[in-house]
Amino acid sequence: MVSTFRGRKVRRREGDVQGGHISVEARINERIRSPEVRLVGPKGEQIGIVSVNEALKLAQEADLDLVEVAPTARPPVCKLMDYGKFKYESAVKARESRKNQTQTIVKEIKLRPKIDPHDYGTKRGHVERFLKAGDKVKVTIMFRGREQSRPELGLRLLQRLAVDVEELGFVEAQPKQDGRNMIMVIGPHKKKSETKSHTPGKPVPSPRPAAAAPRPEAQVNSAPRSNGAMRESAQDSAPAPDEAAVSETA
Repeated sequence: MVSTFRGRKVRRREGDVQGGHISVEARINERIRSPEVRLVGPKGEQIGIVSVNEALKLAQEADLDLVEVAPTARPPVCKLMDYGKFKYESAVKARESRKNQTQTIVKEIKLRPKIDPHDYGTKRGHVERFLKAGDKVKVTIMFRGREQSRPELGLRLLQRLAVDVEELGFVEAQPKQDGRNMIMVIGPHKKKSETKSHTPGKPVPSPRPAAAAPRPEAQVNSAPRSNGAMRESAQDSAPAPDEAAVSETA
């Protein structure tokens, strides 16, 4: 096929698509162009060099796909497999690998050589917070005017900061002059993955103690009393006779 490019005739191969993207997926089944392939079985066994038609026939009999796994080999290497299952497992592995990756973030703090003590404490707190989170910190000292002739002021400030945060990080890049600025990089002792694994979770609330059961009220004895018991109670409740009345009767 002949096409024109900038006034010149260019011969293109058949099958080339103008403006199309390059496919990164493996060729499967009828898309395999080689007349013969080196065939690998579904369990990894070597079958040998066979024609592509015979390989497709074996794939149909096993209800599998013929996948070209090494297209640059001579002849290409093809394997019998379930291509849909293979793509799903590959996507799961890629997702897990991305989940386990840690992205290094470099935070930046800018200081002045004659910084106020209170401002210095605030900036140091930011550096400590970044280091605890597992991030690197780029500390920049900005010189202005005549301060550029006193680089030792910035050097002393950076050394002081490195000593103040030595429990959380270490000096990864020593202080160096970069134009009007002086730069130092502090790295954390713990990586971000270790910091996440040691992050305490939310405390589990302790269960409330069960409410005490109400005490049972005293049961009233409602059983009927016998006649003898009733007589005894009546005699006990009767008033005693007067001694004077008893003597007069006698």
